[in-house]
Amino acid sequence: MIGLKDIRKGKVIVLDGEPYVVASAEFSRKQQRRPVVRSTIKHLATGKSREHTFMQSDRVEEAAIDRVAWQFLYRNGELCVFMNMQTYDQVELGEDIVGEPARFLLEGQDVEAVLFDGAPVAVELPIKIDRKVESAPPGIKGDTSTNVMKEVVIEGGTKVKAPLFIKAGDSIRIDTRTGEYVERA
Repeated sequence: MIGLKDIRKGKVIVLDGEPYVVASAEFSRKQQRRPVVRSTIKHLATGKSREHTFMQSDRVEEAAIDRVAWQFLYRNGELCVFMNMQTYDQVELGEDIVGEPARFLLEGQDVEAVLFDGAPVAVELPIKIDRKVESAPPGIKGDTSTNVMKEVVIEGGTKVKAPLFIKAGDSIRIDTRTGEYVERA
């Protein structure tokens, strides 16, 4: 069990029987009141964030999570099939568990699975990935007074907003957390 002082950003805790990661934590103490930690916690499985205030007397359990190297094999309808790189077991997960990063998965992609009590709760891709642009409409000359973006299609069929100078065949770097263009690779 961990106390008020140990609740920090990045700590994985169990609250109401569910795993959460602390996204932000701010210690606060006002004159004659007891200290509290105001935090934003993110559910590991669903990815939803919420505010939570921890009081001085609160004790929470630190989550026992495991991170395992997996490889994405293929899609089977709405299921994503992964292979555990240590045991070579195949695991099928729904896109609801995989979450938003599912659209960036390519066959052979290495990912990190987050296991809570032996069951997968999340799949994490590297923060930045490189993808080849399959198709991009031509940029319109004179449309450059501001930071104008156009929609391009990358490997795997995913659409991403990119600057006007990006054309088909270019490699771009994408932030998998936000799904946004970062730079030319």
